[in-house]
Parts: sequence; C-alpha cells; structure tokens
Amino acid sequence: MALTLPKFRVRGAPAIAIVGCLSIVVEILKENFSDIEQVAKFVEEKLKYLVSSRPTAVNMNDAAVKFTALVKKIILETSATVESVKQKIVEALEKMFEDDIATNKAIGQYGAECILLRIGQSGDNQVRILTHCNTGSLATAGYGTALGVIRKLHEMKKLDHAFCTETRPYNQGARLTAYELVFDKIPATLICDDMAAMVMQTKDISAVVTGADRVVKNGDTANKIGTYQLAILAKYHNIPFFVACPTTSFDPCKETGEEIIIEERPDREMLYLNDIRIAAEGIQCFNPAFDVTPAQLITGGIITEFGVFSPEQLYEELKSRNNLL
Repeated sequence: MALTLPKFRVRGAPAIAIVGCLSIVVEILKENFSDIEQVAKFVEEKLKYLVSSRPTAVNMNDAAVKFTALVKKIILETSATVESVKQKIVEALEKMFEDDIATNKAIGQYGAECILLRIGQSGDNQVRILTHCNTGSLATAGYGTALGVIRKLHEMKKLDHAFCTETRPYNQGARLTAYELVFDKIPATLICDDMAAMVMQTKDISAVVTGADRVVKNGDTANKIGTYQLAILAKYHNIPFFVACPTTSFDPCKETGEEIIIEERPDREMLYLNDIRIAAEGIQCFNPAFDVTPAQLITGGIITEFGVFSPEQLYEELKSRNNLL
C-alpha cells in the first residue's frame, strides 16, 4: 500500500518521534488549560495527529502509545495540578532525547563487537563497512544507529574504511552521511547507488549495516529505498548484512513486511536537481521512499540496544524483556 505525502521536513525514524514529541512540549508550555483533563486530551489529540504524519516509521506511534498512557497515569495523582502535569510531561518528553543517545551508543557497541566476532577479526586487522542513507546524529538525537556502529568501530581503531551510498533520489547519503563522516574525520568514500555491487566485489567489504524504520514480527524490515537491493547483493557476495535500530522501531502488530505502508514521495525529487529539471517532460515517475527487506536476507542480524539477534529470534527476545511488547 502506498501513501503520497507532500513534504519531507523531518527524517530518520528516531528523530521523527523525538521532534514530534518535543513539538508538543513547545505547544503545552504556551497553552492555558482550565483543568488537567484538558491537558491530557490536548496531548492525546496532538500525538494522534503526529502519528499520521509518517506512516512507515513506527517510532512515532510507539512514543504516542507510551506518552498517552503516561499522561493518563499522571493526571490520576491526587496532588496533580495543571502546572505539575505540564511539568512532568515536559520532563518525560525531554528524557527521550537522553535515552535515544544512550540507546544509540549501546547499538554501536553491540554492533561493532558482533561484526568483529562475525568476521573473525583479530590483531590489528580492520574492517570495511558499507552503509546506506543517513542513520547518524542527523537522524537521531545523536551518535546514530548504523552510523553509530561505524563510529564505534572507528573509536575502537578497528575501522579501515566506510563506504556510503549517495541514496537517490533525496541524497541523504551524499548530503548527510558524507557530512557526518567528514566532520568526525572517519575515513570514508561516497559512491553512487549503482556502484554497490562493484564495491562489494572489489573493495573487500566486511559487512553492510543499514538502519530500519520498522521491523515487523517475522523480522522483515522497512528502510530507505535501495536497502532491499543491497541485501540481495550482500547475500550474493557472502557479506553479512546487518540492520541497526532501537527496539522502538519494532512493530509486533504486523506479521510480515507485506503489511507495511510504504510512503510514495513527490515526483519532483526525481525530476529536478537544485531546481533544474533533469528528466524529460511527460515522463511518469515511481518514487517510493522505502522498501522491505525480507528477514532471510538479514544474514548478520538485527542490532538493538539489548544485543544482536537473528530476525527469527527478535520477537521472542523482546517479548521476554520487561514486557516490552
């Protein structure tokens, strides 16, 4: 199922949830509420609206469910006032920012350790990682998911080189990931999307690590368009393919990737570059923002803040951890 959306102001599944919730902080601070029930209703309605903004990334819905429940709990406190309820909501929403960075660093640690173990790295040998789209500080509260794994390998002095795809048609890799890699002085090379097969064939890639906007019950993942083909290429070249994401990206309500709603972006993203038309007038466009990678292609595993699990293990692992599901 495809859904056409006109704008693309915030991207990155964790960032979508964080920015969405922090926008509510801004709004409730300037609003005058007559009672605590009005505060709760306001927050719940705003959260529902935010969930509708980006259907493929599940993190916003996860945050909405959790904070709606939290607000209902806060207003039941006997000493609750409008101001105390507002303050507790603000504190809870701001904590999302801190928690996301801690989660990303845990993902980076688990991912780096697993990759080094998986490829049998030893001594001074270093790894080469291929990544896609942008999964770093600009897509999260900081540090990043897949890019967090690369950052950690670099910190451990175990990264020889990172390769990032330009990620057409919106160029998140060229515009954002390349910027983050250069800023952090991480040795890296930008490639066109259609160079991935040759890079895997000739550049001794140790692992492919991407992010995910949604992971469903059977382990299928939705991520930036082009991820699926990278997983196929990695499988052919016998390169482990990893998905790095927080558990807030997990959706136990959908059985398989076929149930994931895929956003379709405006044609203009394909037809124009810097406001200059690069495609013929009259040509039709197909511009899905995401694709679905089947679980069986995620050969390395899914990297979370709790560890690295096979797609088949993930649901049961999360179910057993503090009633996460």
